[in-house]
Amino acid sequence: MQLWQKVTLSSSLILFSCSAMAVKVTDEVDIGGAVRINYGWKDYDNDAKLEFELFRADVNYKAKDGLFASAQYRWYQDMDVIHHAYMGYQFDEAQSVQVGVTQVPFGLLPYVAHSFWFSAAYYLGFEDDYDAGVHYKNEQNGWRYDLAYFANDEYANGSRYDRYSFDVATTGDSPYEESGQVNARIEREFTTGEVTHKLGGSLQFSQLDFVADAANVNGEDSDSIAAAAHWQADWQKWQLQVQYMHYDYDVDSNRVAIGAFQYQSDIAAEADVAIVNIAKSFDVNWGPITQLSCYNDYSQVMASGQGLDDSIQNVTGCAITAGKLYSYVDWIAGKNMYFVNGPGVGIDNGDTSWHSRLNINVGFYF
Repeated sequence: MQLWQKVTLSSSLILFSCSAMAVKVTDEVDIGGAVRINYGWKDYDNDAKLEFELFRADVNYKAKDGLFASAQYRWYQDMDVIHHAYMGYQFDEAQSVQVGVTQVPFGLLPYVAHSFWFSAAYYLGFEDDYDAGVHYKNEQNGWRYDLAYFANDEYANGSRYDRYSFDVATTGDSPYEESGQVNARIEREFTTGEVTHKLGGSLQFSQLDFVADAANVNGEDSDSIAAAAHWQADWQKWQLQVQYMHYDYDVDSNRVAIGAFQYQSDIAAEADVAIVNIAKSFDVNWGPITQLSCYNDYSQVMASGQGLDDSIQNVTGCAITAGKLYSYVDWIAGKNMYFVNGPGVGIDNGDTSWHSRLNINVGFYF
């Protein structure tokens, strides 16, 4: 499978809530899933294809006594992976705790994107990331507080690249894996006139274990830190998302390896990331089509140093709702982004030019 296909698989967004589509087995258990196909054309290669992308299964449980659980498993062309799997308890209307493979509370949630492709933060491991740990959430009076500890990535194995979330990968040049992470996040939701705002900030501190092998017998454990500020504004059918973040891996090199979907690549070990997205939804009556959501999602990774350069991603497209079918039609333009013929994210290996592709994804949710 080509690299662009592998990264296409990684972008199975859940931008629409599927819980309402699930089959209610009992008053406490719902079962659902999805099937998706994908077509991609790119200006830098001649292998446009229509192909199977994903089958997934979802199970959700919620009891009156406060217990709940959720799990999702995914089957792709060349691999099958866990998306999330956690159990939890709702203490009261405001407080809950989750234990298991759960979403890392960092930045704008559930994701700072509208398109099939997420933002550049996803490919750096800072968006829609799922790790194994404990997550406490408190929502009341317009405030939301998140505090979480993750013991490791979802598989506790940096050498396993077949996974949904992008995590630090263990390679010969970058022999590290995630071994402990603390996240703290705060967000305030409020209204001014007709505009609803979400304003917040996030901190993340991670430990990295040095993984010794025959080629790397000596080395030291390391760590990383990341911080983000975000703002979302909703007015009528418009939505604006803005996020700025900085991350820094304290490693000897100015690169660190990251992996997902059976592939690993390098990213800049330190960079700033700016994201600006705008979207508008439309209610329509075009046969089975009832809603359009059109958007432009822009993100830029700013890295400097020897062998580093900025990476830019811009996605213009629409999401289409028609009954239980959800489709995305996206035009993706990328400069120095590895899934559009770039070597990595924030990496300069000689070709940092612009490339683009058309992507059409159709999914049936049940």
